[in-house]
Amino acid sequence: NLGSDIDATLDPVLSRAIYKKGRNLYLKLGGEEVEYDPAFQLYLQTKLTNPHYKPEIAAQCTLINFIATEKGLEDQLLAKVVEMERKDLEDKARALTTAAINYQLQLVGLEDELLERLANAPDDILSDVPLIEGLEATKKTAKEISEAVEFGKVTQKEVESAREAYRPQAAEGAMLYFLLTKL
Repeated sequence: NLGSDIDATLDPVLSRAIYKKGRNLYLKLGGEEVEYDPAFQLYLQTKLTNPHYKPEIAAQCTLINFIATEKGLEDQLLAKVVEMERKDLEDKARALTTAAINYQLQLVGLEDELLERLANAPDDILSDVPLIEGLEATKKTAKEISEAVEFGKVTQKEVESAREAYRPQAAEGAMLYFLLTKL
């Protein structure tokens, strides 16, 4: 947990004061030579809500603020409210997401299988009956998947419109959270 000041002994690390000695890379840390690994990464975190560091520190590091945004919190609260009030809608939304992922995986698998069959096909492709039957089966399955995806899109729109009825409660909760944190 980092405070508002960063210890001066970390300055060579933050400024990447690396030098080469022979075949190895080194870094002077606390008066000692330490061998440096190019894959080394340093992560520092703070519990300060709005940290302000010196400009040279900000220039040497990447600062990321993980504080929730009001819109992000609203979306999370919406999912929670819908889960409490209409569990069936949230379950349906999760099922649709899972199905869409499974359909994509299935299509990729069919494409890979088809490409493998075509790569291993004899010179006269039309004489390879299993290949032709496989093509027909792939075409049929792809059509079924596209129909299921279209149905899923329609159902997803219905679920989203039903969830929007709970948006005011989620927005109110997010607003209350941010009002309370500013007090």
